[in-house]
Amino acid sequence: MDLENMFKKKVVPARTDISQAGNKPEVPEGLLRKCNKCGKAIIAEEAKEQNYICPKCGGYFRIPAYRRIELLADEDSFEEWDIELDTDNPLGFKGYPEKLESLRKKTGLREAVVTGHIRIEGMEAAVGVCDGQFLMASMGRAVGEKITRLVERAEKESLPVVLFTCSGGARMQEGMVSLMQMAKTSAALKRHSDAGNLSVNVLTDPTTGGVTASFAMLGDIILAEPKALIGFAGPRVIEQTIRQKLPKGFQRSEFLLEHGFVDRIVERHSLRETLARILKLHSRNESKKIQELPKEEKRKIQKKAVRLRDIPAWERVQLSRKADRPSGNDYIQALFPDFIELHGDRCYGDDKAIAGGIAHFHGMPVTVIAQTKGNTTKENIERNFGMPAPEGYRKALRLMKQAEKFHRPVICFVDTPGAFCGLEAEERGQGEAIARNLYEMSSLQTPILSVVVGEGGSGGALALAAADEVWMLENAVYSILSPEGFASILWKDSGRAEEAARLMKMTSGDLLEQHMVEEVIPEPEELNVQTLGSVTEQLEIKISAFLEEYTSLNMEALLDRRYQRFRGM
Repeated sequence: MDLENMFKKKVVPARTDISQAGNKPEVPEGLLRKCNKCGKAIIAEEAKEQNYICPKCGGYFRIPAYRRIELLADEDSFEEWDIELDTDNPLGFKGYPEKLESLRKKTGLREAVVTGHIRIEGMEAAVGVCDGQFLMASMGRAVGEKITRLVERAEKESLPVVLFTCSGGARMQEGMVSLMQMAKTSAALKRHSDAGNLSVNVLTDPTTGGVTASFAMLGDIILAEPKALIGFAGPRVIEQTIRQKLPKGFQRSEFLLEHGFVDRIVERHSLRETLARILKLHSRNESKKIQELPKEEKRKIQKKAVRLRDIPAWERVQLSRKADRPSGNDYIQALFPDFIELHGDRCYGDDKAIAGGIAHFHGMPVTVIAQTKGNTTKENIERNFGMPAPEGYRKALRLMKQAEKFHRPVICFVDTPGAFCGLEAEERGQGEAIARNLYEMSSLQTPILSVVVGEGGSGGALALAAADEVWMLENAVYSILSPEGFASILWKDSGRAEEAARLMKMTSGDLLEQHMVEEVIPEPEELNVQTLGSVTEQLEIKISAFLEEYTSLNMEALLDRRYQRFRGM
């Protein structure tokens, strides 16, 4: 039994007529129920107070739509739209009208989705919440129409859309009329997106069938509740088709996160805060300008000759590879404290060798992407020692295209020995993924800055460094391949790597002299997480100046300048 059947009282937000709230009595306080997940007896009121989560096993119960809205909305902020809209019986299906009428009386809902205007921590949005009490929130004509009207109105009013999905899919009783709602809702979301608006989807248990194959998976950002069932075909249908038992966790939120289709799994208690942060980062009222630097800070960034220590090239190679050298995530944590990581390429997987997401930098929303090796042996293995697979580059490109849509500058941190060269990487198109990044970054309509903080290995590094400017840390290196590989290929002797490092001119000083990079950032004698502040302090000042300069350019000038940078090499 789900808690939606335990808690019969519908909480009606302000501006919604109390007469429309249904007439089911509230479950008496302290009434015991059996959790359908762990089988233990629980006090219904206690679970309700804990956001409809079992106090014994932590399992999530479904939340009625109005209760969900109450948990999200600022006080007196919800205004319901299209409340009287309901469905008809296009197939003349026997007993269907009676079933609908019975559900309306039982639930107090007119249909399986509630839509309207909401404020979440002061941020305005158009919201749609599916309610599984009503025919398992299957999508018929009325559900599709309400969602389409919601999205159309949001486009007209330049509002972001937040959709909570919970559905068994298309509504069988309405036949092809139901199927066509998939195309209709998808088309509405495309128009909303093309107008530069944000959509955020929250997938709850279950999200299946025609809803998964339409509006549920089309958000700019897709969140999911833990362990929610999400898939196109139901598990039983799949098992019957392939005649095999499905693995544990198949089609759950965690499975989709691993396979690149969900940005984040968010615990229910932090969902409101997470949505508010996302909405704020995409607010049209949010400043698109960097906060101006104080005059004394501006004086610090005046161009001057960089004095580099006299260190042999091979020693710099060794320093760039040191196990305790800060990598991408360390720079994110130091420079972007409100960073929200987003996952997945929406095609195959989530490559942990590349971390990416959104944040503020001195008041300006930015997209941040970093190749990262990890700080422990376990993290090194999880992140494949910073060697991205094709899905890593496709995740990065997805986030860059999203940055372009919302006019956010892109800041990349490069640190990789090179792109992963393995059988599976070639099967999934490693070369195409890198080429596509270079192709798209050349004309990405937003400023791009790349900073080589460790190793910059070959095309695997360049795929995040086709930027307006490229900077290097003093002991970073950037080259066509590793010195060992260079010596092995040209001299058939990898033992001549030290000689190769000198010849390849791969250090920051060499590349600054060749005009391959624009800035070199001095390092302390020992660069590690404890001394990173001396580097990030410089980066903070210089990134501010970069953003101030490049965001002031018109798009034609920005793109021509970027093209000429590479054309002149």
